[in-house]
Amino acid sequence: MAASRYQTAFTLYPYAKHPDQSATPRRHPVVIVGAGPIGLTLALDLGRKGTPVLLLDDHEGPGAGSKAICFAKRTLDIAHRLGAGEQMIEKGVVWNTGKVFHADNMVFSFDLLPEADHRNPAFINLQQPYFEKFLVEAIDAAKANGAPIDIRGRNRVTGIVEKDDHVQVSVDTPDGAYDLETDWLVACDGARSPIRDMLGLGFAGRVFEDNFLIADVRMKADFPTERWFWFAPPFAAAQSALLHKQPDDIWRIDFQLGWDIDRDKELDEVRIRGRVDAMLSSQSGAVPPYDLVWTSIYTFQCRRMDTFRKNRVFFAGDSAHQVSPFGARGANSGVQDAENLAWKLDAVLKGHAPEPLLDSYDHERGFAADENILNSTRATDFMTPKSEMSRIFRDAVLDLANRHDFARPLVNSGRLSVPCAYADFPLFGEDALNGPQITRPGAACTDAPIGDGFLLDLLGDDFILLAIGDDAPPEGAVRILHVAEPSPELAARYLGEAKTAIYLIRPDQYVVARWPGFDAVNVDAALKTALGKG
Repeated sequence: MAASRYQTAFTLYPYAKHPDQSATPRRHPVVIVGAGPIGLTLALDLGRKGTPVLLLDDHEGPGAGSKAICFAKRTLDIAHRLGAGEQMIEKGVVWNTGKVFHADNMVFSFDLLPEADHRNPAFINLQQPYFEKFLVEAIDAAKANGAPIDIRGRNRVTGIVEKDDHVQVSVDTPDGAYDLETDWLVACDGARSPIRDMLGLGFAGRVFEDNFLIADVRMKADFPTERWFWFAPPFAAAQSALLHKQPDDIWRIDFQLGWDIDRDKELDEVRIRGRVDAMLSSQSGAVPPYDLVWTSIYTFQCRRMDTFRKNRVFFAGDSAHQVSPFGARGANSGVQDAENLAWKLDAVLKGHAPEPLLDSYDHERGFAADENILNSTRATDFMTPKSEMSRIFRDAVLDLANRHDFARPLVNSGRLSVPCAYADFPLFGEDALNGPQITRPGAACTDAPIGDGFLLDLLGDDFILLAIGDDAPPEGAVRILHVAEPSPELAARYLGEAKTAIYLIRPDQYVVARWPGFDAVNVDAALKTALGKG
């Protein structure tokens, strides 16, 4: 068994010898490699649908250190559907407000969720090990209710062989090696994906000439729970800086250091403390007692694979695409990868959809990756001007934004993660309603209150027909949610000027098609389209 690559924060899936290790290779429907946020989300989603899934990880829990901390509303909506969202919000630091500074001046502030009446906030800050812990707890609860999920810690994949109808997987453990087979293999094994290397696949993109220092600091401080971002901060020799609060009195501080640095020198504790002291004293007039919990230096990289599917192997999260952390697009987009793939694998394995449906995973999530990379690249270029003229433009925009609303959309300190819309993609049907743009076909469902609860809680995780107003449609092949008297918020977000509406919504809570009234032929045609049968 190879040595551990990192220290773990929690032991969540301790190693135990499994009967597979001494038997003829057993066939599994789905094997996932990597028990990070994406692998755990995919395993939980598949298991709750009743599809057996085996999750392999070369450690026994998440790595130490905060790593990803910003989890967006769409991710929280998914986590809530899977039974883990409530714990995440209870532990996390909720925030909706951000502030942008240029030197000593606040340029403007923004509210990421100005609408009321959503179950989940725009963002929470929560250290990644906690995010993974709550997913594992949700998996344990699902298993207690019969979900067929198996997590094996200290099971390192050492080789794969592609066959016509399955993938053969070689695994190393403390008790020796064994082989298994799987109909479908999903690599959620990170930006340095060993699975990708085993298949000899590329990971092309752009490395930005800049370095960022992360310092997680434990301290008592009265700063508000907001995202503070500085261009040209006055308190440190840095091009930009970022301050975020996390649970357990830990604060995330980022400093943009530039390209030509001495990494060992910058990671020296005395030098890090000098930067942190300068930031804290500039905000409060004094330096409160604090401990350095975790420090790291990272380089912006925007890369992706050409395709996220190779025969019977899929790639999700950082193994498929990598973006800079400003904008919180990494883990959030990866969780959406998992949700997109889960219902499609489940449908194909149960014979409800043809195998070509799986090609749409690459089509849709490749589009999302390109959108994230574009936004991430633009943010990085704005934050790190590559010429004097670019810097003059950037500073002029900041000056204008301080005085004029029209300039504020031009300021890019990392546009924060939102779900992409699959406009005019093949699996989506007609828009005969001409309703609100926010809930058009190809868009993720937005939340709204219904009675004492919320819409997304009632949609579930299968295909559903949402009927608003008038009488309920007759029972058919799709479960029906009838809302005879919509709340004002539901009406505004799903009806617009219409009096009634019918929405077909797929298992990842994306709108397939919508109409002003029920027609069984239209619904059946849209359902076939969504399943790749059209």
